[in-house]
Amino acid sequence: MSKKYTLGLYEKSMPDDISWKDKLLAAKEAGYDWVEISIDASEAKINRIYMPKEERLELVSLMYETGMPIRTMCVSALTKYAIGSHDPATVLRGMEILEKSIELADDLGVRIVMIPGYDVYFEESDLETKKLFLENVTKAARMAEKAGVILGFETMENDFMNTVEKAMKYVTLVGSPYLKIYPDSGNLTNAAVTYKHDVIEDLELGRGHVMALHMKETKPGYFREIPYGTGHVDFKAMAGKAWDMGVRKYVTEFWYTGNPAWRDDLKFAHDMFEGILDKVSEKYKKAD
Repeated sequence: MSKKYTLGLYEKSMPDDISWKDKLLAAKEAGYDWVEISIDASEAKINRIYMPKEERLELVSLMYETGMPIRTMCVSALTKYAIGSHDPATVLRGMEILEKSIELADDLGVRIVMIPGYDVYFEESDLETKKLFLENVTKAARMAEKAGVILGFETMENDFMNTVEKAMKYVTLVGSPYLKIYPDSGNLTNAAVTYKHDVIEDLELGRGHVMALHMKETKPGYFREIPYGTGHVDFKAMAGKAWDMGVRKYVTEFWYTGNPAWRDDLKFAHDMFEGILDKVSEKYKKAD
């Protein structure tokens, strides 16, 4: 019997200078079900949104050839080009990136487009930035509705949207079936330490609106490049609660940092979370 979940791999866990074919094959060899494509703030990755139709078709063909699809997209470029910015040029660029990312997702067969939960990052957040963020997220939801692509807020590391509870505010205000939450388990765990609340209770507040989960390791005050098993995220508890809420898509989020044995890192992460999710699946199999 096939497994009841799918496990994805964040693209930036692999070297940037290898081809798409090599990335897809590496993910497949490690046992993953799909890859999450990155649209980060580098011009090279932003330029992906202007990919000609022929290249889009070629990438789709590679997915079929390798048997490894691209099914989620991380648009972290919106950290630099924040859609709540005081600067109209920054907002204009951010909205263009968001619109073109949704169009690219539609062409590639990507189901979920993750957007960072920042009104602004390199500026001071205030009432104006929050109102502009809401206005522009609402516009983005209309774009997603038209394309049939789901937008998901990633819970981030600053105070604006570092919990599911905070993300739910904007999900509720926008009120679109195409705007959901794609939380980061590590960021949620750090926020729980900061605010002294229960991270599992916070995740529960998104019931019906969480459609995938980033599995990222963190430590208090540290949010990136923490090796699995050396931080404080309770992945078993997070996966169990997410499963109970109907989540069946999970992504290992970690970064390639120059390790020559990076393929081993992919395999280690896959096997670790396959073990966790298999046990969670077994526990809930009667409900499924």
